[in-house]
Amino acid sequence: MADRERGWARRLRPAVRPGDIAFAVVGLPLAIIGCGYVLAVLYAGTLLSLTVLGLPLAAVAVRGARGLGELHRRLAGRLLGEAVEKPAPLPAAQGVIARARVLLTDPVGWRAMLYLGLRLPVGVLTFVVAVVLPLAGVWLIAFPLWLRMLAPDASPAWWLSAIGLLLGIATLLVNPAAIRGMARMNRSLARLLLGPAGTQQRLQVLERARSTLVAESTENLRRLERDLHDGTQAELVAIAITLSLADDAFATGDSADLERLRTLVTRARGQTDDAIVGLRRLTRGIHPVGLDAGLGDALPTLTDASPVPVATRLELRERPDPAIERAVYFCLAELLTNMTKHSGADAATVEVLADRGRVRMVVSDNGRGGARLGGGSGLTGLGERLAAVDGTLRIVSPAGGPTTITAELPSRI
Repeated sequence: MADRERGWARRLRPAVRPGDIAFAVVGLPLAIIGCGYVLAVLYAGTLLSLTVLGLPLAAVAVRGARGLGELHRRLAGRLLGEAVEKPAPLPAAQGVIARARVLLTDPVGWRAMLYLGLRLPVGVLTFVVAVVLPLAGVWLIAFPLWLRMLAPDASPAWWLSAIGLLLGIATLLVNPAAIRGMARMNRSLARLLLGPAGTQQRLQVLERARSTLVAESTENLRRLERDLHDGTQAELVAIAITLSLADDAFATGDSADLERLRTLVTRARGQTDDAIVGLRRLTRGIHPVGLDAGLGDALPTLTDASPVPVATRLELRERPDPAIERAVYFCLAELLTNMTKHSGADAATVEVLADRGRVRMVVSDNGRGGARLGGGSGLTGLGERLAAVDGTLRIVSPAGGPTTITAELPSRI
């Protein structure tokens, strides 16, 4: 039933997004301006390359290209729906020479200049596909009518009118797919050249991951302090009080107090056992004891404790670094917890492969699906924690299930 509803939804979707056509119309003048700017600065830079004005002109040109790229980035986001991440701002620099050096080595500005140069041919082709071809199709379909309006006495051959009709219909039928294809090309071009450079993207991801880890570590320390203060410390105080009472009873030496002494000692033993259990629970959250022997021993303890039956397959041909093992362990713990709480699954599989410098973990279940990053199930924070060790998290979870979540990490940091 769900698959049938999704199929009808796909059929009822508009063939062409209005934003795609708007981008084709609005983007062409901007493409002409941008390409003209690039050609002008390249021509002027070539003429002045042997003078002292060459490098300052190039620096200014790169700064201007960055600004025009920002305009195109916003246009792609507003009309094409492509949310290109904003590049990092230019680093601060003191002095004219330092600022010029920053501009001349700015990868965002140079990539924006390349985008502006490529945007004109792509923009012209997009305009032709989105505007000229539909008009041509309508003109071909109404070819006999146009001919009669221009030459009332003319009588075109029937086969000529039929060919025009067929060509016009074919053009209009193919045109929506062509418009969508050009929109995908424009989205890819904007995503490739107008966003942060690869090193900047990696730096931003690592900065976000570091902030997440710092906040998480701070919260974990506060929770640990709170648990020690409210739990273990209180239990140890109760043991001390019980032992103090037992000492008082022992000091009297009265045989009537022996039963009371035995009761106090029994209570102290029980309280000691409870304190030991609490301490084990706290230390397990800091570093699972099972990880001392590697993932091969630690992961089955998680899957065996899961309320949902889990089939586990491990192929650990190499042992990762301790930090990677911890990340894999807590990642699986989080995924199993989410699956138990939200999926409604009654069966799951866990596959972990460690080989050739990579660790790959795949967790699948037959639940209701619908898991996604930012869905309030903790997956966003999990992805950020994996990013801190250069890992990635991919989720495939259509409505109705099944759900497959893949985590990939390097074996070494």
